[in-house]
Amino acid sequence: MISLGCPKNRVDSEIMLGELRKRGHQIVSELEAADTVIVNTCGFIEAAKQESIDAILEATAAKDGGVQQVLVAGCMANRNALELAREIPEIDGFIGLDDLRDVDNLVQLGGVGPQPPSPSHLVFDHQAERLLTTRGYAYLKVAEGCDNPCTFCAIPLWRGRFRSRTIASLVTEAENLEREGARELCLIAQDTTRYGEDIGLGRHGLLRLVEELLRSTDFAWVRFLYAYPTTLDLQLLELMGQEERFVSYVDMPLQHSHREILRTMRRGGSGDAYLRLLSTVRDLVPDVFLRSTFIVGFPGETEEHFRDLLEFVDQARLDHLGAFAYSPEEATPAAELKGRVTRSLSRSRYEELLERQRPISLESRRRLVGRRLQVLVEGPCEESEHLLEGRHYGMAPEIDGRLLINDGVAPTGEMVEVEITEAYPDDLIGRIVGPHSVPGVQIASA
Repeated sequence: MISLGCPKNRVDSEIMLGELRKRGHQIVSELEAADTVIVNTCGFIEAAKQESIDAILEATAAKDGGVQQVLVAGCMANRNALELAREIPEIDGFIGLDDLRDVDNLVQLGGVGPQPPSPSHLVFDHQAERLLTTRGYAYLKVAEGCDNPCTFCAIPLWRGRFRSRTIASLVTEAENLEREGARELCLIAQDTTRYGEDIGLGRHGLLRLVEELLRSTDFAWVRFLYAYPTTLDLQLLELMGQEERFVSYVDMPLQHSHREILRTMRRGGSGDAYLRLLSTVRDLVPDVFLRSTFIVGFPGETEEHFRDLLEFVDQARLDHLGAFAYSPEEATPAAELKGRVTRSLSRSRYEELLERQRPISLESRRRLVGRRLQVLVEGPCEESEHLLEGRHYGMAPEIDGRLLINDGVAPTGEMVEVEITEAYPDDLIGRIVGPHSVPGVQIASA
């Protein structure tokens, strides 16, 4: 399995792997050792699509060795299957987003031919098998699809309308993930803060889900990812400020700050309104860590609009920031807009935005030097077995840099106390203190 894209895609991959393992298939980690390769693709932006195509080409090239068939799953399978089948005839078949539980049959049959995108239902529930591929944490997909009208995004076209799972199903799956050894549970969806609206839970659906998860499980950390600014429940933030296990972390992709660009994106809001919202979050959750994501180079973005975004970033003082250079997505309203920003200018603005954030991120991390924090150990560092990787509660998996432990030992999945000793714009350095500290030893291994 080659799994690309967002954590929601990773959950789909884990579902397919779990179903295949249950049916007796052997899962291998090396491309050359596989009979069948499944490439679970991402189609969110142009760079992600190119990465997916490159992975497909790599997999089909392995047919010269032992690989017998290559199947394509994920967003591009639902959106671009006809084109992929025409341009890469070495692809043996496709697995649609509605077919995750049927992956064993599709592997046996060699997949299916290109199908038009028609995701219509939740692709799994708590009864599905999952093979966890994460270290110490697990994602829980609480809903599928999206109803937001953002002009730049094609996700509703191939993921379908917003569809929530029931609280009972989610709690049962969470209990299963806890038994598998996960210490942290990350709630995800395309629009997580809208969870439950479509199944009669109203505006407080996510709050009710988190309350039940805290009652029914013993995860050290529960967090949710991707808050939409207009559906963020203040009662949810109040619970976050009171409950230590519901970690003080909010990832709220704002996309831009200028009212004109936001209106063209069909997101509403303004920089001033967002600053007031961020202030409210900090008031309700004083120890909160904040992350947001922005798009630069959106059609019609002038230098004035971009300078407004830079000023907003200066004022927002976010702990973590991500960015994309806009790329037009087929069949989205934004793809037809005039005032296209050149690719080189978009790239220049992307780099300037990230550079503007660097001292802000560094300032945030430097405030942690000398503090002792609970850290989830994720295992040995890929670059060096003499370092451990971990995260404190203010860092979400995979996106917020690393906390490197250069003194002390602890197994993967363990929660340990770490004293922060150094800070950099992207990473932190620390040493384990307490039961797992080993004075004089600076070799960490799991």
